Amino acid sequence: MAGSEPVTSPDQHKPGHRKAGRIGAVVSALALLAMLCGNHEGRVEDIWLVGLAVLLLAIVVGDTVLRRNGLRS
Repeated sequence: MAGSEPVTSPDQHKPGHRKAGRIGAVVSALALLAMLCGNHEGRVEDIWLVGLAVLLLAIVVGDTVLRRNGLRS
């Protein structure tokens, strides 16, 4: 069986659907920001929602910049 298939390690497999992951992260960030319009009274929830949305968007932008500069495959 090993003679017919190439032997590879898990880190050699490329993850699939990068664009779908980026779109999912942006949609999730927008959903988090949409949750700001709610009936909660405290600001702690707002800080968490905005912080997580910014983190998701920063990861997407950072990934795009690194790929454009050739630092990530």
